[in-house]
Amino acid sequence: MRKNRIALAVAMAFPFSPFAFAQTAEAPSRELGVVTITGGQPTSLPTQIPTTIEGVTREQIEHSINATDSEDALKYLPSLLVRKRYIGDYNHAVLSTRASGTGNPARSMVFADGILLSNYLGNGPTNAPRWMLVTPEEIERVDVLYGPFSAAYAGNSVGAVVDYVTRMPTKFEAHGKVGIAHQPFDLYGTNERYTGKQASASVGNKQGDWSWFANFSRNDSEGQPLTFPTRLVSAGTVGAAGTPVTGAVPGKNRSNQDWYLLGSATQYATTQDHIKAKLAYDLTPTLRAAYTFGWWHNTSEGRPASYLRDAAGNAVYSGTVNINGRSCALTPTDYNVSNEDLTHFMHGLSVKSNTKGVFDWELAASLYDYQQDTLRAATTALPGALNGGAGRIVNMKGTGWNALALKGTWRPRGIQGAHIVDFGLQRDSYKLRSIENATANWINGSAGARNQAFNGDAQLVGLWAQDTWKIAPKWKAVLGARVENWSASNGQTANATTTVNHVNRSENLVSPKAAIAFQASNQWVLKASTGRAVRMPTVSELYQGGISGAGTLINNDPNLKPEKSWTTELTAERDMGNGLLRLTAFFEQTKDALYSQTNVTVTPNVTNIQNVDRIRTKGLEVSYQAANVFLRGLELGSSLTWTDSKITRNDKFPASVGKWQPRIPEWRASVVATYRPDDTWSYTLGARYSGKQFSTLDNSDPNGFAYQGASRYFTTDVRVRYQFTRQVSAAVGIDNLNNYRFWNFHPYPQRTWMAELKIDL
Repeated sequence: MRKNRIALAVAMAFPFSPFAFAQTAEAPSRELGVVTITGGQPTSLPTQIPTTIEGVTREQIEHSINATDSEDALKYLPSLLVRKRYIGDYNHAVLSTRASGTGNPARSMVFADGILLSNYLGNGPTNAPRWMLVTPEEIERVDVLYGPFSAAYAGNSVGAVVDYVTRMPTKFEAHGKVGIAHQPFDLYGTNERYTGKQASASVGNKQGDWSWFANFSRNDSEGQPLTFPTRLVSAGTVGAAGTPVTGAVPGKNRSNQDWYLLGSATQYATTQDHIKAKLAYDLTPTLRAAYTFGWWHNTSEGRPASYLRDAAGNAVYSGTVNINGRSCALTPTDYNVSNEDLTHFMHGLSVKSNTKGVFDWELAASLYDYQQDTLRAATTALPGALNGGAGRIVNMKGTGWNALALKGTWRPRGIQGAHIVDFGLQRDSYKLRSIENATANWINGSAGARNQAFNGDAQLVGLWAQDTWKIAPKWKAVLGARVENWSASNGQTANATTTVNHVNRSENLVSPKAAIAFQASNQWVLKASTGRAVRMPTVSELYQGGISGAGTLINNDPNLKPEKSWTTELTAERDMGNGLLRLTAFFEQTKDALYSQTNVTVTPNVTNIQNVDRIRTKGLEVSYQAANVFLRGLELGSSLTWTDSKITRNDKFPASVGKWQPRIPEWRASVVATYRPDDTWSYTLGARYSGKQFSTLDNSDPNGFAYQGASRYFTTDVRVRYQFTRQVSAAVGIDNLNNYRFWNFHPYPQRTWMAELKIDL
């Protein structure tokens, strides 16, 4: 049994991770760098395309990863980073890929069971994928397709496509899990302890033609402070004005200017509930209908704490204060107080054939709906604000997206050479509805006068086809293209008194794709892929801005151009017998990249989302995956990535030319080693490294180790798991074992202790 498992791990490493264990006694076949899954839950990714695909499975997650959220499954995969700030981080856990930083979540795609989880209503940290609609206990496997090399996906796939496949039982099963996390946190003037508790239960069965699975979970967590009110020392007024205070923490900001940190804020206490239900019916032995329902409810409280103390030792939150002979005024927004109440629904319906014959097809529809999405925030100063007072209400009810897709696979017979022709027609629609109102009582008051509002719709209709052709015994080629029509409509930008209606837009796009693989020997495979990707502006980028007193737009541009990228990947893979060595060179040229910047060519200068003329990225990625390496029972996954990503033209902001693309480090690496001496114990040590990076286009933020900075990091994780019986297991782990203090605008978690107990029936 052990021997079979290791053999499968090595085979699946081509091109998946060695931790991707198949659920069958027969090893998957491979040729020309392509894996065919012969057992277990299959990926929906186009594995016939000879390009880089990496992945992990349920067994790897259980043994090797301290997974409190579904995005943790990606932790050690090459060149990937999820900006997860705390357990349950639903709105800032954005995905970074080879040539896309954490400020560009719209340059990657995340799916669960074919349902889009990526949030293309905007392209910023608040538009993170909806990871919370999948729990770690549901996951059967996760696969990642690097680059925009499949015609089946829109231009948002330019970075990567992530596919979560969740459990679907073949017999009765039930699972339960409880976990706890504890984080001592010491930064600036904060020295606290934060805890988290999780519980989940799932049950499923297959009876005749029916199969079903249900998962229930609750997450109750406390995160560390994420923001800090500050004042530049140079901005203070010299003199004796204001209340003398102590406690301000001196430091340097990301531009190495002296400043004071006055307190902490955005420290969330979060409760999240999740329900997932899946139902499938086999209409015939080769035709299945399936329905997925997801429900997620989030309540959270964001609370601040002042470091400032007056002569009597009282915390100071408002008024004019004097710090070391310089005075400054505090505002209610320095110490923000907020409550959130969110309820989101997800639906997915599909009918799919699986004959493996001449023709197979699939019809799929999905919906993601912000049923309730309310943020309440105080505009009244503390401490009085804790009891009520004036505030604002941001309501996004009615926001969401839906998708409809028809796909087909044709395997023509009687044609010389082996062809697999995939094609499809799909339509994705997005709807943004956001209004902010004043309120007399931010805790429970009704909405009053409008402060601002943003509305807009976008639709993408795509027709695509690609032919995978085995042109010779050692050669395989893929040719494809995607034709799209994008439209934006119903755009509105409003302030308290004025509404600006935007003109509808429509564009037609073509994105060709090509790939080829050559089996140079029994051990070596050479692969090349290239493709064009067009990433359209999101509705927030187009319409979410402001209006001047004269009724004109001041910080958004409804005429933004689409972002166009050509990406190429060259790969050499060697089968090492007990593992896989992969070397990949990647290149990307992006025209009209979408970034927030200041246009210095106009007077007055304008700061908003703009098109950056050209960005060039090149890099090398080395990945080595193995099982039974150095020691029987030792499984290893490792990667090293070098990237050179520079802005080569930017007419509106010339100071950025020749500078690094934000949030793309030159070096990054990961390694994870799991030792399983027997069937009961497993021991894991993981490490991740990222080099220096910047957050600004002109790289004017050299100090990454500061609030609002983006720092290098080196973190280590450990996990020990013990299988008491076939049904009962327990694990303990530590994330950030070396307690490295690092930043991506917000501080990442410090050393976090975890423990879990799991029962599988």
